[in-house]
Amino acid sequence: MTENNGNNLISLQNLQVHYNLGGGGFIDKITGGSPVRRVVKAVDGVSFDIKKGETLGLVGESGCGKSTLGKAILRLTEPTGGQVFYNGKDLANLSQTAMREERKNLQMIFQDPYASLNPRMTIGNIIGEPIRTFNLAKGESVDNKVQDLMETVGLNRRFVKRYPHEFSGGQRQRIGIARALAVDPEFIVADEPISALDVSIQAQIMNLMEKLQTEKDLTYLFISHDLRAVRHLSDRVAVMYLGKIVELGQGKEVYSDPLMPYTKALISAVPVPDPTIEAKRTRIILTGDVPSPINPPSGCHFNTRCPYAIAECKKIEPQLVEIKSKHYAACIRISADYPSIEENEKSGLKVVGN
Repeated sequence: MTENNGNNLISLQNLQVHYNLGGGGFIDKITGGSPVRRVVKAVDGVSFDIKKGETLGLVGESGCGKSTLGKAILRLTEPTGGQVFYNGKDLANLSQTAMREERKNLQMIFQDPYASLNPRMTIGNIIGEPIRTFNLAKGESVDNKVQDLMETVGLNRRFVKRYPHEFSGGQRQRIGIARALAVDPEFIVADEPISALDVSIQAQIMNLMEKLQTEKDLTYLFISHDLRAVRHLSDRVAVMYLGKIVELGQGKEVYSDPLMPYTKALISAVPVPDPTIEAKRTRIILTGDVPSPINPPSGCHFNTRCPYAIAECKKIEPQLVEIKSKHYAACIRISADYPSIEENEKSGLKVVGN
């Protein structure tokens, strides 16, 4: 959800990323067997704000559109509809020249720290490239800034002439973070930045990101399928399913009192380090696979897997509305007056929400 708030650094309004795959995939029998145009709705009408200095965690199953959304904000993937406001400027409608000027304020940390680094360039050149591209320094000043950045992210200055293959996965991710910091950005999209790393290294990278956020007043969109990492880093959490945001709220509240059945299932899958508690927990198992974004279910996209789905769920598309204070959900079976879908089910209440 978007709010009129001067503290918002990023505001998305009905952001869409649709891919046209052409015809030939499905045959429409009603129209006499003519091919139906296939469209992948990777991001389908997403609206929310990211406040300056906060971390918004974006979670969901693989294929739900998280990474596409992050890239669309930075226009690494071009949006097909909607608006992306950064400090009041609509990035989605800027010219390529104007967008290029904004890129030094908007950076990305990629999922695969090896694939995102040029194997033919030294670390010094990789980190220094954005500094030279935006003419932020010249000559020896670039070298000094590169070495300062390496120390900032926990790398030895002496490694400046080494190549990516000479580093571990955790070190390569630190290089990627240093490259993102090289142009002193305000906003960073961190796309699964720890998923390719060992657990012990994951904690180091998360602690580093927290430290840098405090020191440099950074704002993060932290994308991950690891709910433990999101809980550790995020101030607020947005839950995504098949291109749509289905729940949004303060991180602690979303984890302690989730509203959506989908969110509850995701949280129940997070292992608890205490074996006694883990043995007593009941995990919520969702039946079926995530439907194809080419042909998503009608009404609520989650209705094919939801244990509380009723006939109306296949007909009515729920909107993201405020159920509790600053806690939003998209479900026709819950509302501010009746926020518990389990209690509504027991009492026989049907459509109580939007």
